[in-house]
Amino acid sequence: MAAEKSDFSTYQNLCRERHKFWNWVKNEAGRTLYFDGYIAQDSWFEDDITPKKFKDELHSSAGDIAVWLNSPGGDVFAASQIYTLLKEYEGKVTVKIDGLAASAASVIAMAGDEIVMSPVAMMMIHNPATAIFGEAADLQTAIKMLGEVKESLVNAYEQRTHLPRSKISAMMDAETWFSAKKAVELGFADKILYAPEAQEAPEGFLFDRLTITNALIRKMPKAKAEPETDVQTGKSQQELLTRLQLLNKR
Repeated sequence: MAAEKSDFSTYQNLCRERHKFWNWVKNEAGRTLYFDGYIAQDSWFEDDITPKKFKDELHSSAGDIAVWLNSPGGDVFAASQIYTLLKEYEGKVTVKIDGLAASAASVIAMAGDEIVMSPVAMMMIHNPATAIFGEAADLQTAIKMLGEVKESLVNAYEQRTHLPRSKISAMMDAETWFSAKKAVELGFADKILYAPEAQEAPEGFLFDRLTITNALIRKMPKAKAEPETDVQTGKSQQELLTRLQLLNKR
């Protein structure tokens, strides 16, 4: 029985490490936090991988921290908690986006006192989504909830960028992707990593899902309209109709 408990304890520890979407590294320069992967709020084994655990690790030491971020997003409520924890942290928080900060991960990025992006990194913002099952009242409640969640996300983007809420909302509706340069232009980031301070850079770019979809549709070859024909005779329907009209006149 003791051996079985030991094996299960080892399995627990492996699961905890595997499902954590952050990792701390300590060195001479201070502490570095790596966010990598899908943001989750699972509650496996007494909340070992939730923001509650993250809070304990965040406050286990003091000083400035660097946060390397590469995530496609995930649970918006877990991201909101982590955003608030980082905003409340007493040391300076520098967010460094090295790959992708999309969806809920872009909310975590907004917590940085300084936000920098790799020149090849991307950021994406969009509307929150959920899955719901039930009757009409349940669906209406979900719609209201999503609207309120969106407003809370707009708060984070607005506080960082100072853009009009209507513009931010429209970008979220369209599922908008930013290059590093465009993110800096719009205020979602402060600067680009490795770029000389005084260098003239080309204008950044952004694109949205609908524009890309429409562009692809326009590039698709259009099918040529084929005349409708009678399967048995191979004659066009218009030709058969003309002959029928001539027979009726006799």
